[in-house]
Amino acid sequence: MAVFVALGAFLMTLAGGWTAQRVTDRRHLVLGLAGGLMLGVVGLDLLPEALRATGREVFGVPAALLLFVAGFLLAHLVERTLAARQAPHGGAEAHHHRAPEVGLTAAGAMVGHSAMDGVAIGAAFQVGGGMAASVALAVIAHDFADGFNTFTLTSLYGNARRRAIGMLVADACAPLVGALSTAFFRIPEPVLGGYLGLFGGVLLYLAAAEILPEAHHEHPARSTLLCTVAGAAFIWLVVGLSG
Repeated sequence: MAVFVALGAFLMTLAGGWTAQRVTDRRHLVLGLAGGLMLGVVGLDLLPEALRATGREVFGVPAALLLFVAGFLLAHLVERTLAARQAPHGGAEAHHHRAPEVGLTAAGAMVGHSAMDGVAIGAAFQVGGGMAASVALAVIAHDFADGFNTFTLTSLYGNARRRAIGMLVADACAPLVGALSTAFFRIPEPVLGGYLGLFGGVLLYLAAAEILPEAHHEHPARSTLLCTVAGAAFIWLVVGLSG
């Protein structure tokens, strides 16, 4: 049953990526929606779960929040390092150029997150009862956003369409792999919480520093802002229904 639910997540991820591909003529709206989805996932899903899972403090601060800040700074450091390496070759335009490696790394992080979703499905079915149904609903619903964001992130940084599709397929397969893995081992809850905090920081950096500024750069329209709000509201709805 866990693998069957993970198959639903696989299909929803592909549906999200397909949607992102089909609306490229409204790129600013796609980016606005992606930014809202990412913001909602971080603030309403990842961070609360990370805080619940870790539960411990380091010098008066929850460990999950320290890892969240570390993830944000890590994403910033990686992007600035890659940009600095390209600057000698890109001249004056290098400052505005996005390194494709950043997009692939971000998409890879999304794949890892989707694998953790599969692990959550498998673990929930080991617990049984209402927990399994709740987790299944949450994962299947927000994997649409994962697929949408994976394709959008990969494409935004200048990667070829085939690479974006490859990362999308990997993201779709990840929940299946994660669910199957629970037959052999279980990740300790504090470790999982720390991972969620770190990943949340990376995702928030990409949304705040890259996705949303790009969405409003050429089309600072009210519709773009509405798409951002709609993305965050969608994740709120998913979290509320799965609670």
